[in-house]
Amino acid sequence: MANLLSFFTFSLLFLLSLPSYSISSSSDYSFPQKYFINCGSHSSVPAGATTFSGDLISDSDHSSSAVGPTSTGLAEIYKTARIFRQDSSYELETEGNGFYIVRLHFFPFSDLFNAKFDIIASGFLLLSNFTVPRNVPSPVIKEFLLPVKNSKLKISFKPQKSSFAFVNAIEAFITPQDFIPESATHVTRQGNSNIRNKDLSLSALSVIHRINVGGSVITPENDTIMRRYWFPDDDYLFIKESAKNHPTFTDSLNYDTERGASQYDAPDFVYKTAKEMNKVVERNDNNWFNITWDFEVNKNGIFFVRLHFCDIISQERNQTVFNVYMNGVFGQPISPFDRLSQLAAPFYVDFVVDSDGSGFMNISVGPRIDSRTQNAFLNGVEIMQLINERGSFPDGNGQTRNRRLLIIVGATVGGVVAVLILVSAVVILFCLKSRKAKPVESVDLRVVNANGTSSHSRTTVRTSPIGSTTPEMNLGLKIPLAEIVYATNNFDPKFMIGEGGFGKVYKGTFQDGVKVAVKRSEPGHGQGLMEFQTEIMVLSKIRHQRLVSLIGYCDERNEMILVYEFMEKGTLREHLYSSNEDLGKSSSRSELSWDQRLEICIGAAEGLQYLHTGLNGPIIHRDIKSTNILLDEHYVAKVADFGLSKSGPPGLTHISTDVKGSFGYLDPDYIRCMQLTQKSDVYSFGVVLLEVLCARPAVNTQLPRDQVNLAEWGLSWQRENQLEKIIDPLLAGKIKPNSLRKFGETIEKCLQEYGTDRPNMVDVLWDLKYALQLQHSAILRQEIHEDSTTDVSWQLALPGIHRLPSINVSTSIPSASESEVFSQLVIDEAR
Repeated sequence: MANLLSFFTFSLLFLLSLPSYSISSSSDYSFPQKYFINCGSHSSVPAGATTFSGDLISDSDHSSSAVGPTSTGLAEIYKTARIFRQDSSYELETEGNGFYIVRLHFFPFSDLFNAKFDIIASGFLLLSNFTVPRNVPSPVIKEFLLPVKNSKLKISFKPQKSSFAFVNAIEAFITPQDFIPESATHVTRQGNSNIRNKDLSLSALSVIHRINVGGSVITPENDTIMRRYWFPDDDYLFIKESAKNHPTFTDSLNYDTERGASQYDAPDFVYKTAKEMNKVVERNDNNWFNITWDFEVNKNGIFFVRLHFCDIISQERNQTVFNVYMNGVFGQPISPFDRLSQLAAPFYVDFVVDSDGSGFMNISVGPRIDSRTQNAFLNGVEIMQLINERGSFPDGNGQTRNRRLLIIVGATVGGVVAVLILVSAVVILFCLKSRKAKPVESVDLRVVNANGTSSHSRTTVRTSPIGSTTPEMNLGLKIPLAEIVYATNNFDPKFMIGEGGFGKVYKGTFQDGVKVAVKRSEPGHGQGLMEFQTEIMVLSKIRHQRLVSLIGYCDERNEMILVYEFMEKGTLREHLYSSNEDLGKSSSRSELSWDQRLEICIGAAEGLQYLHTGLNGPIIHRDIKSTNILLDEHYVAKVADFGLSKSGPPGLTHISTDVKGSFGYLDPDYIRCMQLTQKSDVYSFGVVLLEVLCARPAVNTQLPRDQVNLAEWGLSWQRENQLEKIIDPLLAGKIKPNSLRKFGETIEKCLQEYGTDRPNMVDVLWDLKYALQLQHSAILRQEIHEDSTTDVSWQLALPGIHRLPSINVSTSIPSASESEVFSQLVIDEAR
């Protein structure tokens, strides 16, 4: 059904006559001077070597022009803007099928920061509810690569409700043929699947990062062919000491456009600079570590990643071979000589990478054992998010309104001038059926057993129902979906008590009065089927008073639900600080005493020690943090959330695996070597100990740079013997000096750079119990000597403790007060 709308017409000057050309390969490509639009102006203005032509449209009820201050120091294109108060479009003639680069420039002078709008181009929703922050210091540039398969490229602006849209300038031009491949190696969350993604040619791409590794900023004036910005990599290095800039290459590059890259793929400046491994970080055992970069990305996106390489490092051919890792997952080996037979020959490698749900993408390079030179390098990185969402202009009746405000722009190539034409826009309406969300199916809460009576057994359902997400594991832990729906009142939002990597958590009560915590997976969260199955398998074989018990699970109707014992007091984090406090705002919280905090840390340490040593093979938790330590009604601590855990046979030293965990808690040794060990949990637990002491998050980007990372900040104070200056104000004057000293030493040992230098959890547990005893000691001395953890010279078997840390008699004699506490602790443990 279509409704007839009124026509509106503009008289436009159309300077659009351009010579046609064809592209057979990248080497034939010549940069087209096409569609550089100075929006909201009749004038053409220079921008480097490019001229932006005015859009030549008269103001009307539908659009208007705005002029900003003349003395801003910005380029001329940011001193005017086109404002849209209704759905409007630029419609541009195109010269052929292929990917077009579209750059949209925004600078909100005057009150333009109030704008809120969507942008749709080539049928893709590029920006949704877009606004430009007030007082931004520099223009905002949004860049996209769009597949165009017809003779027009339409860029549409849709103001939100009573707001408006604006744009300062637009760039649009076709890329070289095969600039974006049809397929690329697909790296999933589980690993390199070697699946060829066939959808790249059907997706739009949004540029997230473009990095000149080892070099400085590259501006459009220096990337004269494609007019791109490239930014330095230093701020993205995970460990800055792991890499160094290689000296800039001063000779000519050896381009091979048949097998390698061309000057259109990246400018010379990218290929003539690089980061390589820093030999300073080499250890005595001759192990080399990876260089890792952390890039912030959308938690739920899929990304096209292009890594640029040019061997300006090696002294001779076939000298350097190394590996590339994406999100800690092995991507593929890089052998420059196998790709191109010359040194200093640019090439690139493409990947399609699934987000791991962390909000960051790790890219690492590291040397191979079979390399003649133990080195690795990287020259450039491009990260673009795939856009598959389509856009339209729905009106209030669910129909699509496609009102086109045709804005024809003047474009010049070598002085070519076109003719004057009159263009009008036609309003066309057609119907789209609204796609409503499918309602949740009602679930019969009655579960009937063999004798016809109602039952809510959680141990007898063993069949795999329709829509099951897991194979039958015969664990006797399946819970009918009907019972979970009853317990949570059909997942009533009022019962929601938290949300994490797996999904939302609800408080529930079964018909027999048992209270439970129900974790329900939701699409788009960081954890999924693998984590669901891992948690079930791990918790089904372990039972410990310091580990949260799994009551059961449900996998009916494509649901993934885990049911645990209910922990009345919630997470440890909730009693230390809240999200409001993260932003520097006050918030009410529990006033945990120092004794309570130590008992909680001891309880969590007991749970971790059991995982590491109390089973046939060790289990490494891999996600220890304050939100995964839960408290019952008596503030007894238990470790929770085993979705990322890894297990192995007895005697296991490490597990080679991708890097997963939570930012701020990740073991730096694990990130460098991709080898997960029990000491990785020890590092994470050390961060938790600092949280307990300081009552602040592991990472707080609102703080000054030197305070953002709690582990680094806390260690700096501990090494200055001034840890008391950063403790939670609630604890001021309430911690005995000996207890605080011992606690600080324990933190410092846990947070050692290398795993081999950290204690085992049994040692950490002992030290925490010792700190608690020192807190209870009635005798205080101002002078504090070295205590019982310097060396290992004797052992005692105690319940739950495999050995006691020892006293190095020749170098360390405890003070009188500490000797008394130490003796009492040994007696208590022996009992």
